[in-house]
Amino acid sequence: MLLRVSVENYKSFDKKEELSLLSSSKIQTNKSHRVKIKQTNILKNAVVYGANASGKSNLVKVIAFIKNVLIEGLPVNSVNDFCRNSLENQNRESVFELQFTVEDKFYAYGFSAILNKREITEEWLFELMQDGSAHNLFIREKDRAPVLGDGVNPTTSEKNRFSVYAEDFAGHNTQLFLAEMNRGKKYEDNSKLLFFKNVFEWIINHIVVINPNIGISNTDAYYSEESLDTISNLIKTFDTGVSEIKTKQITVEEMSQMVPKEVLSEIFGTLKKQMQMTNLPELKMTWRIADGFFNIRITGAGEPEITTLVLKHGKSVFDFSFDEESDGTKRLFDLIDMLMSKREDVVFVVDELERSLHPKLTEHFLKLFMEAHEADRVQLVFTTHEDTIMDQELFRRDEIWFVERDGSNASKIYSLDRFKERYDKKLSKAYLEGRYGAIPVFKQFTFRKEG
Repeated sequence: MLLRVSVENYKSFDKKEELSLLSSSKIQTNKSHRVKIKQTNILKNAVVYGANASGKSNLVKVIAFIKNVLIEGLPVNSVNDFCRNSLENQNRESVFELQFTVEDKFYAYGFSAILNKREITEEWLFELMQDGSAHNLFIREKDRAPVLGDGVNPTTSEKNRFSVYAEDFAGHNTQLFLAEMNRGKKYEDNSKLLFFKNVFEWIINHIVVINPNIGISNTDAYYSEESLDTISNLIKTFDTGVSEIKTKQITVEEMSQMVPKEVLSEIFGTLKKQMQMTNLPELKMTWRIADGFFNIRITGAGEPEITTLVLKHGKSVFDFSFDEESDGTKRLFDLIDMLMSKREDVVFVVDELERSLHPKLTEHFLKLFMEAHEADRVQLVFTTHEDTIMDQELFRRDEIWFVERDGSNASKIYSLDRFKERYDKKLSKAYLEGRYGAIPVFKQFTFRKEG
């Protein structure tokens, strides 16, 4: 489960900022919104508010960036992604870190880079202990070969293998060593180096990032009649007019006529790299791209199997394609995937959850999501403008966060919990009145009238 996200000198974030999903011991409402692992209570939700251009979306981009660098290395277009509020930031390190649990072990993984030079300067992985200490698992500094922590104690064979990998990797300044240790590498179940595989696979496969323009998820939901019936019944509850959902198989060539060439190339490139990195014999992925919705399954070196959606409306005998649906209905399919997920220990990170949705639909989805995953280790982190869901019956105070630009135009992250509001406080009214900040501040403008 996700514990913390921290970032420094990236886009609108200047000094170190962090979002925490560790629960406050003082809040006793909505106890089902917490999962206790060992002695630590972890929140299942984080809802992030802020004005337009406050930096909310950049928080989502931080998580997507970490995943992307793991798979692709530092992108060429990241050279201008440092916080451009001051000249000194151009050559200052940008820092990214995730804290999370995998199989009840606590980890902190991160890296620093001078983005303007496309140069990773440091990378680290620690196991976090319940007494507050941290055990170094590996660290990599500048051009030097990565080194294991003193407490790892690999076998002689594993130590020799690691030394070869580390020496070969030295000088790869745009790549992450955690990714290298998963590139075609296999680990025995009792390997002392198994943490390389477990941590990498958790970040890549258990964090699902969805933004308003593109949704990507690993799901089996569109591959059986039973689950398609469940999706049909779920979509009916949102009053969209859609009464039934089916799939039909299409070829790569047919898909290429529905999707821009560069997007299609990116899709299959990402799938291929993910299969190579995770050593999976089969990969199923759902892609929602503007007006297209595709389920892609790749098995081994075989040709991809692609299906798209066919929708029925009411009693009409005609079929409707995904691109004919309203923006709100299209957006719902991202959310339906999250309701249908059967995977344990997954974090959905959604930018603008309410995009194109009526406020009541957003609230309806959130209640369904919490009900569907009440007993699961499933988390939802999302940004929104929707004040009607800022309700202490729906969310705990420590689950509500704000992002606001300060006087130097840098984004700051802070929790509602710091305001210590009464439990009967109408939060949405106080928010819109500016009680918590993170709302637009309008400057005066006067239209010039013709004399």
